[in-house]
Amino acid sequence: MRASEQNRKLVLIELNEVNFDVAKAYVDSLGLRNFRALLEGPRVRTSSEAAYEQLEPWIQWVSAHSGQTAAEHGVFRLGDIVGSRVPQMFEQLESQGVSVGCVSAMNAENRLKHPAYFVPDPWTATPTDGSFWSEALGAAISQAVNDNAQGRISGRSAAALGLGLLRFARPKHYGLYARLAARSRGAPWRKALFLDLFLHDFHWSLRQRHRPGFSTLFLNAGAHIQHHYFFNSKGVQGAAQRNPTWYAPADADPFAEMLTVYDSILGDYLSLDGESDVLVATGLTQQPYDKLKYYYRLTEHAAFLEKVGIRFKNVLPRMTRDFLVEFDSAADAAVAERQLRAFRVAKDGAPLFGDVENRGDSIFLSLVYPNEIGPDLVVSHENGELPLAPWVAFVAIKNGMHDPRGYAFFRGQVSRHAPADGAHVRELYGTVMNYFATAR
Repeated sequence: MRASEQNRKLVLIELNEVNFDVAKAYVDSLGLRNFRALLEGPRVRTSSEAAYEQLEPWIQWVSAHSGQTAAEHGVFRLGDIVGSRVPQMFEQLESQGVSVGCVSAMNAENRLKHPAYFVPDPWTATPTDGSFWSEALGAAISQAVNDNAQGRISGRSAAALGLGLLRFARPKHYGLYARLAARSRGAPWRKALFLDLFLHDFHWSLRQRHRPGFSTLFLNAGAHIQHHYFFNSKGVQGAAQRNPTWYAPADADPFAEMLTVYDSILGDYLSLDGESDVLVATGLTQQPYDKLKYYYRLTEHAAFLEKVGIRFKNVLPRMTRDFLVEFDSAADAAVAERQLRAFRVAKDGAPLFGDVENRGDSIFLSLVYPNEIGPDLVVSHENGELPLAPWVAFVAIKNGMHDPRGYAFFRGQVSRHAPADGAHVRELYGTVMNYFATAR
């Protein structure tokens, strides 16, 4: 076996849910040469579950990491990979002698014995690799992302992120950071792009230092922008809905801005010819939503539950509207379930919470009320009524909905192991595992 095969390296870039069909409309006008390179190279469509409630990135990325369908791995909530027995490519590759580095892979548990580096996604309670920067930045990013709806960042997190920028931001991106920061007021999508650019620079530095055989980076700004601003995209001008101008200026196109930032990021990895092969995947994709739907998030989960008389032990916020409530006993959980299901919006009788899942000593649920929450909106519960507006933060107007189709692009020898066109996203696991198996 040639030395180049023995030292084979692969980087997996997870561009969560990015719609490459819409991106095609921008390639020429924006000069997206790296998107063009992907679209003109080896690529396949991927598929996933038929049931819409299972078209969630925290389900499908577990499939990609484990080689199992949703029914097989049974992980349906963000964070639930922790403590499960679902195998992941990360620890399996390590057991076969491949060093592994990971930044922000969605719903992935750190089971590595000797990680090159590991920083979890902002919502999954699993350890980092234990190094100073991974600990400091992992905690800061988690706090900033989970409190984003309130625009709140702690002093500790701000300091960690500031120092992290000084340490890891690459000079070639200084101008881009400055433009995103200077124009972020009233444009929250630029904050998401700023964070993804920083995650890339952080990952790039760690990868260059540790040289793992396999490394992966998860980027979520594309999914965020499609969910919240897809109606502003010139690539979907036929969409029936339009965002109100107070939400996003009519001439703004956050999708185009995302493509420009991602094209720069992709260029770095596509420049690794001869050093590392590259796999770019989206997991799912999104299509424009067919109506206006408002998203809100509780601002102080614990204080709200205390206010309405629910006994609990702990609250763990998840992505956007979701949260997990832990209890001292199954009996307390049963009482709380009844109380939570009883919440109704007074003016229309609609439930406030949905997806209520009693797990014995914990309850997973979402704030599902889909309409605008004004200062006069009141919710009723078992112990009375209260105005809802002081307890929630507006997150977004839903613009994008999940689609089971995804995309995967291959650069280098990894293309030999590409799954068939239309294969389930779980087949990407086999692509990665087979890639390294042929190097032994």
